Amino acid sequence: MAVSTKNDRVGTVETRGIEPVPDSERHGHASQMFWTWFAANISLLGLPLGATLVAFRGLNIWQAALVAVVGSFGSFALVGALSIAGQKGGAPALTLSRAVFGQRGNAGPTLITWLSRVGWETITTTTAAYALLALLGVAFGVDQNTFLTVVCLLVFIACTLLISGLGHATIMWINKWATVLFGVLNLIVMGFLVATVDWSKVLDAPSGPTSGVIAGIGFIAAGTGIGWANAGADYARYLPRSVPGSRLISASAFGAGIPLVLLISLGSLLTAGDPALATASDPVAAINAMLPSWMAVPYLIAAFGGLLMSNHLSTYSAGLTMITLGLKVPRAAAVLVDVVLMFLGGIYFMLIAGDFYGPFSTFLTLLAVPISAWIGVIAVDSLRGRTYDDTALMDTTRTSRYWYTGGFRLPAVLAWVAAIVAGLLFTEASTGKDDVWFSGPLAGSWFGTNGLGWAVSMVVGAAVYLVAGRRSPVTAAPEPALEEATR
Repeated sequence: MAVSTKNDRVGTVETRGIEPVPDSERHGHASQMFWTWFAANISLLGLPLGATLVAFRGLNIWQAALVAVVGSFGSFALVGALSIAGQKGGAPALTLSRAVFGQRGNAGPTLITWLSRVGWETITTTTAAYALLALLGVAFGVDQNTFLTVVCLLVFIACTLLISGLGHATIMWINKWATVLFGVLNLIVMGFLVATVDWSKVLDAPSGPTSGVIAGIGFIAAGTGIGWANAGADYARYLPRSVPGSRLISASAFGAGIPLVLLISLGSLLTAGDPALATASDPVAAINAMLPSWMAVPYLIAAFGGLLMSNHLSTYSAGLTMITLGLKVPRAAAVLVDVVLMFLGGIYFMLIAGDFYGPFSTFLTLLAVPISAWIGVIAVDSLRGRTYDDTALMDTTRTSRYWYTGGFRLPAVLAWVAAIVAGLLFTEASTGKDDVWFSGPLAGSWFGTNGLGWAVSMVVGAAVYLVAGRRSPVTAAPEPALEEATR
C-alpha cells in the first residue's frame, strides 16, 4: 500500500463507518482492485460451479471454458464499472444508493444486499468448517462430531472477525500477500487434480446445446460477479479520484477472471470424468478424495485460506450495509453482529439441513433478481453523470436533499420494483422436482428455462429508469452557502 492515513492504517481498527472519505485521505492504485477480487475468488466454490456446467447444463469442457471466460470476466467488468461510483463519492455502494432511491426508498435494495451478504457468508463459513474438520481428521485422526463442528465454525468466524474488524487497510494488505500464498498452494493442488482427470471421457464428451451455453453464462455471472456488484464501491472508496475508471474495470475483470476461469474449468474437467463432485453434499471431502493422501494437508490449508479471503470481504461489506440500514453502532461492532448471524447460519447448514447444493442454487437464483434490478437502475444513473452530496448522503431526515418525495425517489423505486416483478415472472427456484420454492408464470419460457430471469430484471430496471427518470436531475445542486456566495 502506498500511504497510510489516520482512518485507514494497517493493523489498527478502521474508525470510519459509511461517511464519505475526504480527498485528503484517499490513496492507493487501481491494482488494489485486482488483488481484492483475486482474493475473493480463489476459494473452492468455483469448482462446484464448473461441475454444475457439465452435470446439469450438459456442456463439454470447451464450452464450459468459454462460459467461464465470458461469465467471469464479463460480470466482474461490471463490478469494476459500478465501483467507479465509490471512487467518485467516497462512500460504500449502498450508502451512495441513497442518492438514487431516496433515504427511505433505499431501504429495500439495502436489505436485499444485506441478505445476499449473509447468505454468501453462511455458505463460505460452512464450506470452510468442513475443510477444517477434514484437516483435523487427516492430521490427528479425529472423527467429526457436533462439538468439533461448532469449534471449527467458531475458529473460522474468529479469523473472519479479526480481519474484517480491523478494516479496509488491513484487508487490502492481506489480500495481496495471502492471495500469493494461497494462490500458489491452489496451483499445486490443481496440478494434482488435473492428473486424476479421465481424459478419454473428457475429450469424447459431446457438445451441449447453445441454450446450455447461454444458461451457463447466466449461471456463472449470477454466481460470481452479480453477487459482488453491490460491493465494489466499498473497496474503491479510498482510491484517489485521479485513478482512471478504465483501470478499475480491467483490474476487477482480470483479478476475478483469472482464478475463476481456472477453478471453473477444473471443476468441469473433474466432473466430465466423474460426476461425483456435482452431487457431493460435502464438496471439500469430494475433492480431497481425488488427491493422494499426502496432499491432503496442503490442500485443506489452501481451501481454508481461500474461503477466508472471500469471507472477510463479504463480512466487511455486510457491516457497512447494516449501518446503512440504520444500525447505529461503530463499524467494527456491526461486523460482530454479522458474524453472530453467520455462526447461526453455519449451525443450520451443518447440523440441521440435509442438502448443501439445493439451498445454494436456490439462494443464488432468487437473490440474483432484485440485485440485478438494482444494478440496472444504478448503471443508468451512473451513465447520466451522477454526482454526490456528502452532507445529503448522511442526512436521513426530511431536510436531506435526497429525501425527494416522502423519502422515495419514485422513478428509481418504481423501476426497481417493476424489474423485480419482471424478473420473477421468468424465474423458478427449486431444490428438486418435488421441492419448488417459487415458480413464475413464464418460468417455462426460453428465458426462464435458461435461467435468465436475473438478466430480464437488469434490462427492465435499466429501461424503465431510463424512461421514468429522464427528467429527474442526477447532479447535486450547489450548497446554499456556496450558491449565495457566487451570486
